[in-house]
Amino acid sequence: MNEERILGTEGNIKEREYEAGLRPQSFKEYIGQERVVQNIELMVHSAKVRKAAMDHVLLSGPPGLGKTSLAMLIAKEVGSELHLVSGPGIERKGDLAAVLTNLKAGDVLFIDEIHRMHITVEELLYSAMEDFRLDILIGQGASARTMQIDLAPFTLIGATTRSGLLSNPLRDRFMAHLNFDFYAPATLAVILENNAKKMGLKLIGDAKFEIARRSRGTPRIANRILRRVRDFALVKGSMEVEMLEVNSALELLDIDNLGLDNMDRKILTVMKNYYQGGPVGIEALSATLGEDKQTIEEVYEPYLLKEGLILRTPRGRVLSELALKHI
Repeated sequence: MNEERILGTEGNIKEREYEAGLRPQSFKEYIGQERVVQNIELMVHSAKVRKAAMDHVLLSGPPGLGKTSLAMLIAKEVGSELHLVSGPGIERKGDLAAVLTNLKAGDVLFIDEIHRMHITVEELLYSAMEDFRLDILIGQGASARTMQIDLAPFTLIGATTRSGLLSNPLRDRFMAHLNFDFYAPATLAVILENNAKKMGLKLIGDAKFEIARRSRGTPRIANRILRRVRDFALVKGSMEVEMLEVNSALELLDIDNLGLDNMDRKILTVMKNYYQGGPVGIEALSATLGEDKQTIEEVYEPYLLKEGLILRTPRGRVLSELALKHI
C-alpha cells in the first residue's frame, strides 16, 4: 500500500514535469500573440537596463491562451522567482499581506482571475503597486492608526478573463494592458507540431491541421486533444499519428467539426428548444442549463460569439442562422 502511494506520487511529479515541458522555454519558443510578446520583451529589456523591477502588467483574454506561460517566461527572463496565486483564493487582507511581504526584490507575483478578488483585499494592492508599501489600519474608531510596511520592488502580473470587472483604481495602476486573442488554426498547427516532437509523436499528413481546426483557437484545448491522440498512438504501438487516431480522439472527446463540445451544443440546443432561438438572458440560460453563469460567460460564450453562432443584443442572447443550421 505504501509502495503504491509512493509510486503514485512519483508518477504525479513526473506528469507535472512533463506538462511543464510542453510550455515554451523562451520568447522565441512562444508561438502567437506577437504584439503581446513584443511589448513584454521590450519591458523586460528595459527593466534589465534600469536594473529595476519590470512594470506591472494586466493580461486579459479567454482562458487557455497562454497567460500563465507568459508570466513564467517573464520571471525566467528577469531572473527572478514566480509566485502564483488565485484571486478567489485570497479571502482576507492578511492572506495578501503574507504573500507581498515574502516577495524578494525583482520577484514576479502572478494573480490569476484577479477580477474575482474582493474589493477590500484589492485595496491593499494600491499602495503596494505604486509605492511598494503596505498601509495597514490597526484598531478602530478614534484609536485607529495606520502602520506602514516597506515592500521589496516587485512586478505584479494580473490575469483576467473579464477586464471590465476590474475596478478603475486597480486597472489604472497597471502600466500595460495587453489583450490575448484566439489563435488562428495555422498558428495552432505550429504549436501542435512542436509539442508533438516533445512527446515523441510524428503527426502525419493533415493530422495537425485537423486538431488545430477543431481546438476553438485555444492552445490548452489543442494540447488536451494531442494528449488523447498520444494515448491512441501508445495503444496502437506506433508514435506516428494519422487521421484515424485524430478522429478517434475527437470522437472520444465529443468534439464536432466546428470544434464545439457537448456543453457548447447544449447551450445552442437549449436556446433553440426552450427559448425559440432567443433573446434569452444569461440568468435564465444559467438556470436552465444548471451551469454557473460566470462559467458560461468566461469559458463557453467567447468562442460561440467569435464564431458567430450566438449574438448579443440589448435584450439578451440570440442564435444566429449558422447555429440553427449546425443544430
